Amino acid sequence: MASSPHPQPGPDGPGSGRSRLAEPTTEALPLVGRPAPAADGPRPEIPPPANPADDGDEPPLTALPDALGAEATGEPPADTPSGAPRTSRTGRNLGAAIGVGAGMGAVVIASLFLYRPSFLLVVALAVVVSVTELVRALDRGGYRPPLPPVLVGGLLMVGLAWTRGASGLVVAFLLTVLAVLLWRLGDGPVGYLRDASAAVLVALYVPLLAGFAVLLLTPADGTARVLLFIATVVCSDVGGFAAGVLFGKHPMAKSISPKKSWEGFAGSVLACAVIGTLVITLTFHGPWWGGIAFGVAMAATATLGDLAESLIKRDLGIKDMGTMLPGHGGLMDRMDSLLPSAVVAYLLLTAIVPG
Repeated sequence: MASSPHPQPGPDGPGSGRSRLAEPTTEALPLVGRPAPAADGPRPEIPPPANPADDGDEPPLTALPDALGAEATGEPPADTPSGAPRTSRTGRNLGAAIGVGAGMGAVVIASLFLYRPSFLLVVALAVVVSVTELVRALDRGGYRPPLPPVLVGGLLMVGLAWTRGASGLVVAFLLTVLAVLLWRLGDGPVGYLRDASAAVLVALYVPLLAGFAVLLLTPADGTARVLLFIATVVCSDVGGFAAGVLFGKHPMAKSISPKKSWEGFAGSVLACAVIGTLVITLTFHGPWWGGIAFGVAMAATATLGDLAESLIKRDLGIKDMGTMLPGHGGLMDRMDSLLPSAVVAYLLLTAIVPG
């Protein structure tokens, strides 16, 4: 017997006006965006985008906007409306990025030359903002690190690094860890290890590493040491970006930051070695080989710092740590290369050109 051309009644029964063919379905519809990570359990791995230009990470040029506010991008797309804000290849407002970066650089330089202790205020403010951004980002990823003990401990680290040196910085960090462990007890046992570990990571990643920038300032020639540290990170990103654009073919860490290449890293090493050798021999009257060693180590550390933050953001499924800096994202997005580099700069300069 031939089948009827009309659809059979749906599960709502005859006369419901719905049929199996008319029932809506979402099974074949693609998901839009990324699923929010669950509070507990593993989160799905987030693959890199197919188009590197759509990647949430910055290009290898990260510290140039940090200190100078410049970003090499080329001309805007042909379909950019007249009068619209010019954007970079990462979709950021280039004009805002330049203005904000230049302002940040001016504040740092002014604090170093006008009144050296005021640099502590700049570092303390950066620690407070960066810690807050990182804790909120972790919170969106299902972690619950307690914010107050990390903020108070971070300010204590900055202060003791200036007054008591490296030993004061370490003691303040240990006190912060203890405060975190005790504070988190108030929220019960569920997720205790997860949240306490996340808070310790924040305390180590931001204020402890930032404290080494304060330690750089303590010798009589501390202003020159801090400027060398910042300038070398800038040269790392400028050299890496230029070499990557011109010669980049072999990705360094495709699953983390597709735009970084080994050729770009070679450019970072070369630029840092040049600036390190010039400044250490001419300003500090140190050995030339010390300048090369300093530059190579700083290039490696700045690159690893940038990759580490990119890895955290990919794991959390976010593009930026914050939104307070137009054209840049969050302040934590501008600190990724600087924080670990401060440690290396302090250790190497102490060994190569003792204060």
